Amino acid sequence: MAEAAGGPALRRCLDVLRDARNDSEQFAALLLVTKAVRAGEVDAKTRRQIFDAIGFTFPTRLLASGKPPPGCPDHTFRALGLTLLACFCTDPELAAHSQILNKIPTFNDILVSPCNPDSTSMVDDVYQCLSAVMATTRGPRELVTKGTVSALCQAYVNCSYGSDHALALLLGLLAIAEEKCWQRDAPHLLAVLSKLSDDFLKTEDMTKFELCTVLPHFIPLSPPLTQDPQGSECLHRLYKGLANILGSKLSQSQRDPALKLAACLVQAYGSEWIPAGSAGSKFLALLVNLACVEVRLTLEEPDPLEAEGKKEVVTACYVLIEMGIQECLREEKPLLEEVQKMQLMRIMEEAFGAVIFYLRQVKQEELQHPFIFASVRILGAWMAEETSSLKQEICELLPFLVLYAKKLFKEGSSVGSPPQPELVSTEVSGLPQDALRFLLPGLCHLTAEDRPRDILISEGAPALLCEYFLHQWEVLTSKPGSPTPLTSTEMSLQTMCGIFLNLVVTAPDLIRQDKTFPSLMDTLLKSLPLLLPQKDHLALAANIATLGLMMARILAGSTALQGTQRTKEFFGAAISFLSQAHTAQAQPGSDSLTLAVSPAYTGAWADISELWFLGMQALAGCIPLFPWLPQAVLQARWLEGLSELLTRVAAALVDFELITAFQGVLVELARASKPCRDVILSHHGREWANLYGMAALEQCLSEQ
Repeated sequence: MAEAAGGPALRRCLDVLRDARNDSEQFAALLLVTKAVRAGEVDAKTRRQIFDAIGFTFPTRLLASGKPPPGCPDHTFRALGLTLLACFCTDPELAAHSQILNKIPTFNDILVSPCNPDSTSMVDDVYQCLSAVMATTRGPRELVTKGTVSALCQAYVNCSYGSDHALALLLGLLAIAEEKCWQRDAPHLLAVLSKLSDDFLKTEDMTKFELCTVLPHFIPLSPPLTQDPQGSECLHRLYKGLANILGSKLSQSQRDPALKLAACLVQAYGSEWIPAGSAGSKFLALLVNLACVEVRLTLEEPDPLEAEGKKEVVTACYVLIEMGIQECLREEKPLLEEVQKMQLMRIMEEAFGAVIFYLRQVKQEELQHPFIFASVRILGAWMAEETSSLKQEICELLPFLVLYAKKLFKEGSSVGSPPQPELVSTEVSGLPQDALRFLLPGLCHLTAEDRPRDILISEGAPALLCEYFLHQWEVLTSKPGSPTPLTSTEMSLQTMCGIFLNLVVTAPDLIRQDKTFPSLMDTLLKSLPLLLPQKDHLALAANIATLGLMMARILAGSTALQGTQRTKEFFGAAISFLSQAHTAQAQPGSDSLTLAVSPAYTGAWADISELWFLGMQALAGCIPLFPWLPQAVLQARWLEGLSELLTRVAAALVDFELITAFQGVLVELARASKPCRDVILSHHGREWANLYGMAALEQCLSEQ
């Protein structure tokens, strides 16, 4: 290339550059070199030779030079310097050089400066340099920290020369480092989104559909646009633009990008961007309806996902359908009317029939595909809320779901999570996905019913769930010190406790015979004493305490529960949880005291009250099985505290269910332990047993 394009002349110029005695000689040779560079007459090898002859020093001086040669434009020297740097940047090694990176502020200044017709080549060279820098490892971080995002935003909003390049670079930076970009330059990015959303609303040609593919890159998860007036206005324009598009007759190539944009907005803000009222509810119903139709049309085909880009569209539809599920269940300030909810539930049921049909065709070699995960995840969302529909089909699919969840869990637990680079988005990390987490709520419903529970047991689900529980407990406690509030992990553990409670009640023989349950019991024993002091984890502690007590009744003969220190610490923590739930409280407008939930329990009581009552029953059942248990109750001084509590409060104001719960434990303690019986009697037990109508306790205390 170089030889054919005036090679000897160019080589002579390079010789002059290397041997120049002064700036004038070097400048003259440089003009010829830059002319060849601009004409595209040099190959990579020659470009490297130019760099070897010139280095960074001379272009740097050109950029800083003020006065041009007589009769030349003011920017002559800067333009030459930029042309050379753009030439050097075609070499990835040079593009990552600190001498290029430290010129990023200069590049930014040129982008935001007024551009004359004769200085467009400078802007082109700047964009070439910035594109080359962004393609390097360090480049994106350097561009973000040195203010390029702001410069690109201004260039685009002002419709400056090369603004298309500015938008392309912004899209690239947001794809790599969205969070950092928004942290540093939210106002400028918001200005770009404002322009894009305005164009999206107003334009009436194919540009509208092209913008559907650009806009998702400018929808940040943080800071939320809903909390900013300008951001809210952008969202409203996007809503109106989408309503215009989706309310029209569209081809598939037009509808697909619009559905993807809507899904992006739903992922970021749920339904907050859809206004309340008739128009908003119709739009939401239309969105979910279109998504369901798309899912059915695609997944009921023989080869549903052969068409290019279909997986992405159906995945976007899943996001919209999940919003539909949530909105149909929403009771407070619902966007949908009851009639719309009933219609959508019927339409969604048909879509989930198609999802189940598709999953039943999946081959073993396809299990790794992210679309399978997305399909299982959305089915999990449906199973969590809708327990009566498609029951037969879901039962038939359970073996596949267990197999799939097990495969992903085994692969995931054998892969450590590598640290994410500081500037890299974690949205797609390539790590194995956790399908089981999304199936747990549905499995909790299914284990309460005979047929699906039998299928789950026969497919080995209990052993998988035990293993998963141990893993999730390790995740929760992996931080140094005490457990930290990790919402999804904690919710998974609580839901699994619900599943195990169902199995304890309905399949006690499984708990006795399956070898994985003693290891689960061991984890429960060590986890409750660690968890209970952490007040933020009271709901999880309640689940673990109750499950542990219920399982202890079944596994009382196992070696893990034979009065070891760990066992005694667990029961001590369980007694502490049960005994501290109630306190005496003044009755408004009265001198009398009433029995009330303790302040520390009040916030979680709606979630844990049933567990507390179940735990009291389970503790009563454990007392005859563990001879050392009454002594643990005495050490906790629960009997003295309860006697004092029942003596102080007005008996007529105490709920009968509460009296029954207390009596169940007190009777077992009085029967099993003379010291416990003596403490109750010495604290006026007969009197308050009579006062509260605890007939069984009265009788027990009267027996010699």
